[in-house]
Amino acid sequence: MTTATNVDATAVNTIDWLSASDTTIVVPVYQRQYRWDIGGCEQLLRDVRAVADAAADDTHFIGSILSTAADAAGADGAHLVLIDGQQRITTLMLLIAALHHTLVVDDPDTAAELERVLVRADDPEATKLRPHRAWADVFESVVLDRRSPEDTDRVSRFDDNYAFFRSQIRPDEAAHIWRGLRRLEHVSITLGAGANAQQIFESLNSTGEPLRDHELIHNYVLMGLTHGEQTEIEREYWLPIEQNTGDEIGAFWRHYLVMLTGREVTVTGGRGVYDTFRARFPRLDIDSLRAHAAQWREFSEIYRTLIEPAAIDDTALRDQFAWLNTFGRGMYPLVMGLYRDYLHGSLPAHDLVRIVEYLQSLLLRREILGLSNDRLVARLCRASAVGIDALSHAIGRITPSDQRTRVGLKYSALPHATYVLGRLSDVSPDEPVDLDHLVPLAPGDEWSGDGTRRWADLSDDEQNAHRALAPTLGNLALLEPELAERAFDVDFPTKRGIYARSGIALSREVAESATWGTAAIAARTENLTAAFMQVWSRPDVVGIDDDNLTPVLDAKMRRGWPPGWQREFDYVEFRGEHWEVKDVKYLFHRIFQRLWAESRQSVIDFSARRGGPVYPAMAWNGQWDEIAPGQFLYLGWDSRYMLSAVQGVLDEAGWASDVFLKYSYIGDAMP
Repeated sequence: MTTATNVDATAVNTIDWLSASDTTIVVPVYQRQYRWDIGGCEQLLRDVRAVADAAADDTHFIGSILSTAADAAGADGAHLVLIDGQQRITTLMLLIAALHHTLVVDDPDTAAELERVLVRADDPEATKLRPHRAWADVFESVVLDRRSPEDTDRVSRFDDNYAFFRSQIRPDEAAHIWRGLRRLEHVSITLGAGANAQQIFESLNSTGEPLRDHELIHNYVLMGLTHGEQTEIEREYWLPIEQNTGDEIGAFWRHYLVMLTGREVTVTGGRGVYDTFRARFPRLDIDSLRAHAAQWREFSEIYRTLIEPAAIDDTALRDQFAWLNTFGRGMYPLVMGLYRDYLHGSLPAHDLVRIVEYLQSLLLRREILGLSNDRLVARLCRASAVGIDALSHAIGRITPSDQRTRVGLKYSALPHATYVLGRLSDVSPDEPVDLDHLVPLAPGDEWSGDGTRRWADLSDDEQNAHRALAPTLGNLALLEPELAERAFDVDFPTKRGIYARSGIALSREVAESATWGTAAIAARTENLTAAFMQVWSRPDVVGIDDDNLTPVLDAKMRRGWPPGWQREFDYVEFRGEHWEVKDVKYLFHRIFQRLWAESRQSVIDFSARRGGPVYPAMAWNGQWDEIAPGQFLYLGWDSRYMLSAVQGVLDEAGWASDVFLKYSYIGDAMP
């Protein structure tokens, strides 16, 4: 029989544990904010009432509470530092406070018992639970019932949940609720000096309401530091990061890690951001942590600038970033690094403007053609690490050609139409304008393009031709709001007079047309397309990735394939060669065979570090291939392992940037 020397776990009565005279519980700075809602409070109160109604020897188990002993002589003077259980303990304290304040006049004896749970015996002004300093004042004002008139309109979970409990507890049932509280039990887990607090914390949080990635990062960064070091990192670095990113802190960390690693970071079905962070920063002593945290804080400031570009002094950059935000934040990982280079003086402003223009062209052209903009940014981050010319080349390679874009503009609905026409019209991003369809999307029977033939008089083919072109570039224009309101759903002869009064030159040109129909739309599309190609140009490169190839490092990790499905890839481009490879198993086999022949040491080094997939013997039953005398490649892995091994060994050999996958139709659609 063995004994755990670093973990002490004991089943205890929760109220007795909280009432112990020497028990003060400190919530460390790395803990997430209190966020239980009314639903959680309602469930807790329901459980307390149920156990109060049960037989005398019944109890209710509320889970485990994980803590570690603190140095009583330390800065916090605390007995226990709470690692897991903050949400439950805080909510219990609010319930007990509500009960105490209900009974303080009518039942002073019970109120005194409740007070021993809430406050220290040696200091009635100090609560037993000492929250994170960022919200300690609010919590203590609620528990100690010392809210001022100015706090009446204060918004906090502490106030809301306390108010809920006060509203639910009737004075005549207070003793009943106290009986239920006295029957609560939990397992108190106290860690010794040698226990891995972070590992235990993660295990305990693998069920129930999961911590978000940024909360796990927060805990990982601070856990294990001294109280003084935690306070320093929290104050100097983490709080500024939170202030800079606000509700976007989770997205910030994902974008930062994509920028840093040049690899996509999975956000669904697991803790991809946190796992990537831990892999990138495996050991964080206080000195290296300060250096890293300073960089994180700097990038959080950049992130805030990208979200709110109005604060940028340079007018050209301000406009470019505002325009880029039209397409969302998918390119932030790349632009974060570029903007930092600009701030540090290693990237000229004109180069930054040029790249952001290219990014807008890339995103807009692909949307016009219905191509996905997902999973592009990591490959561009890798190219950016090589240099600005490599980045321009990488952007150009995946930007659709002028020829394809012209066809898309002619026949496809124009995405981000206000943005496109605003730039073509040289309208300031801040100027209020409305989008108008010259041929309405759904014309009424009386609508006319020439003042003679009504919409109802057109043949079905004519109507269909008009409808098909209604959302395209040539049929769209911008108008000042007051003019757009008058132009809505009127026929074209009426619109001509309205357009003639517009202050937007490109829109006034519409009034020069005597009639409006498919021919006028086609002519205007041709004219605007010429201007479009000037504004949204693309870098000059010889090869264009018109076939939507995926770099091997950006290949998607798949959960599985439909029964009977035969083909994952149409083909693979391997360093200029065209391979007919149908799935990842074939690719895995061929890559390792090829690298053993041409880059053997990379296979040896990768296998030694990874523990396979090449072995000196067939050590277990399964499918093997002897790729060289005495060297065996195991082929029985699942598809996820095989893909990661392909990516890893190609990266080891330095060949990853020259290998591309072309997914089959269903292969591209699979999750």
